[in-house]
Amino acid sequence: MAVVGLVVHERRQEAIDQAADLAQWLSDEGHVVHHPLVGESSHDLDLVVSLGGDGSILRAVDLIGESDIKFIDEIKDCDVMFLCLGHNKSEDFLRKTSINKKTKIIDLSQDFRLEKLFTRNDVKRDFVYGLPELYKNRIKTAKNISNPGCFATAIELGLIPSVLEKYIQSEIHTNAITGSTGAGIIPSETTHFSWRDNNISTYNVFNHRHLNEICHHLDKIHCDIKINFIPVRGNFSRGIFCSSYFESNVEIEAIKETYINYYKNHPFVHISEKEICLKEVINTNKCILHLSKVNNKILITSIIDNLIKGASGQAIQNMNLMLGFEEMTGLNLKSSIF
Repeated sequence: MAVVGLVVHERRQEAIDQAADLAQWLSDEGHVVHHPLVGESSHDLDLVVSLGGDGSILRAVDLIGESDIKFIDEIKDCDVMFLCLGHNKSEDFLRKTSINKKTKIIDLSQDFRLEKLFTRNDVKRDFVYGLPELYKNRIKTAKNISNPGCFATAIELGLIPSVLEKYIQSEIHTNAITGSTGAGIIPSETTHFSWRDNNISTYNVFNHRHLNEICHHLDKIHCDIKINFIPVRGNFSRGIFCSSYFESNVEIEAIKETYINYYKNHPFVHISEKEICLKEVINTNKCILHLSKVNNKILITSIIDNLIKGASGQAIQNMNLMLGFEEMTGLNLKSSIF
């Protein structure tokens, strides 16, 4: 027997009817059904089901009192719009939807990461690639931002100073392992817990879709970058641990100094003298780098939280820059390692 809480939108008849049917079925199966009131604790429940779509979810996750956000199903004028629609859907949405031309757009899909110009009727939207550590000044004056991919962020932040200074004297070899959340919210065979747990596998070897944006933007600062990228599915939920190496005759201390100087005005990127572990960045907007050299090979390790610096956190960082806010506003998050 389970104790189930049903959180229902009181003024949405469809949700009320669905909840009644579900409550009857649960009761027939021998379960106990509760309808938690606003502010009532749900900690004694085994399961919470939210039906409504207009803020009811906040009650289901104990956010009453923390936020009064309401979910709506219509487009209204706003200062900033975040598009979280999934790949190959944002452009179609913009083409079908009338949006005030003054509204700034931050798109989290791959649709505009090659800085494609979008036109709808008389409205033109020129998207800037939203990697602040590469294009901060452009982002500050941008009207539209294409948020980078998670793998792309981790790889690019590890390589940008070396590419700029032409330290790289060979092809780049990159291995990056990501958590299951990197695959998005749609369940699949390879995100199922019983498949992912205690398991590891590669996918899209040398052909991952983020390679397009990585090569496009690194080629802008030093042409003909060749990256051999092996993406790996990890048996954990979030985070990216990325290792890139290449040949170079430059001394490691000189490379470290270059990285420290390059990132000194970028508050979310840090250089660690000690070897790093993934938990140091989970639940933060940080990217931590570690550099080492063996013989003539430079190894650069970079770690990020794929859900924050690799997605939503970086989107907030871009919004802060676009609106003239302090860059770290809302992003002073603390890692779960502490």
